[in-house]
Amino acid sequence: MKKTQLKENVQNWLIRLTSDPIIKILAKNSNLTKIQLETLLIDILAQNVSGKTLKYDEKARFRLIKAGVSRGSFNRTLKQARKNIIEAIYTILLLGYLGVFDSTSLNPYLEISHRLKTYTDMYKDVFQGNQPSEEHFRIIKILSGELEASLNVLSNPVVLSEKRDVTSHSRRNIREPKTDDMTVGE
Repeated sequence: MKKTQLKENVQNWLIRLTSDPIIKILAKNSNLTKIQLETLLIDILAQNVSGKTLKYDEKARFRLIKAGVSRGSFNRTLKQARKNIIEAIYTILLLGYLGVFDSTSLNPYLEISHRLKTYTDMYKDVFQGNQPSEEHFRIIKILSGELEASLNVLSNPVVLSEKRDVTSHSRRNIREPKTDDMTVGE
């Protein structure tokens, strides 16, 4: 595949992804900037489109801006995106450890996570098949609309405003030291 054709394919793929209404809602409410998301997607998925290993300077040219960006700029943005992802994962781990996930106020987020998985699985199944029927398109459109509405509601911080006590959970995992455990000079 020629470089110009590859760049066009990757950019068309990025445009399709970033114009998806569900991705727009999720991205808007994530801690990744639009540019970080675009860079991360290029890094992760451009090789799948090209079918070969790509260098970072090649990936940098796939950005949606006309001139592309330098390899250094691409790498800095990618590093920021990865750092934000790691911080988000650690936030989830922290909240789980503190018992926040035991709260019923998070149930809608868990439910929407399962619904997103079901939607993406159905979407893949339909479009990997031979000829999707009008019924398939109708169901996907309905599910997409429901997901968009739910995601918009859940993006409001008021949804998490329920008061809860997390002290009992966080303390149950911490063993109180016994006097036998303490030695002089520590």
